[in-house]
Amino acid sequence: MKRREAREQAFILSFEQTMNHDSIQHIIDAAGMSRDLIADDFAEKLAQGVEDHREELDEIISRYIRGWKMERLSKTALTILRLAVCEICFEEDIPAQVSANEAVELAKKYGAAEDAAFVNGVLASVIRDKEGDNAHEQP
Repeated sequence: MKRREAREQAFILSFEQTMNHDSIQHIIDAAGMSRDLIADDFAEKLAQGVEDHREELDEIISRYIRGWKMERLSKTALTILRLAVCEICFEEDIPAQVSANEAVELAKKYGAAEDAAFVNGVLASVIRDKEGDNAHEQP
């Protein structure tokens, strides 16, 4: 499975968790039993990362959604932002811009008309600040 497909699978798993509040592992197990779904390793890792870091991810996202409240975000946009911010912050081997571009593609496919631009703007700010922080850490 390609990374793009794995991200889409992670989005679906995380979106389902957002809706029903089951653990990612429970969702994966149930999907495997009922739909013969085998979760991709990367998809499972990413969805599990979102579950494990949800509070931190939501705190980061809330800093960058100027003029919005978390409760007002669509479940789709919020799930996509959580996945992308998780990748940007916790997946060292993936360039941040790749994570952002993939998130925008997910927003185009699954979100409302304005979600792609919104996701892009939020993630651009996250990346800019993260890269600024990293520049200060380097000798």
